[in-house]
Amino acid sequence: MPETYFHVRWPDGVTQRCYSPSTVVEDYFTAGGEYELSEFVERSRTALGIAGERVKEKFGFYCTGASDQLAQIEQIAATYTSVTGAKVTVESLTGADGSAR
Repeated sequence: MPETYFHVRWPDGVTQRCYSPSTVVEDYFTAGGEYELSEFVERSRTALGIAGERVKEKFGFYCTGASDQLAQIEQIAATYTSVTGAKVTVESLTGADGSAR
């Protein structure tokens, strides 16, 4: 499965490299796209859920990397729920080799 990383900037400017075991995240995020906090979390849930299912279909087990990444996103996002108008920017999408998608 082609791993994809999506690099995000949280509302306070902190950046994070997030992991997906599948390119499906490219269907939910755009490089340079800015998302309301709740929309970002929902898109992450959907994309990483599908990615985990794709791994399960191919290898017979669910991808813990996808579920761990989602848990981390949800935990970090929870710290910004009191920030009015909080947005998350997807700065880039890259392959495992660092090449832009």
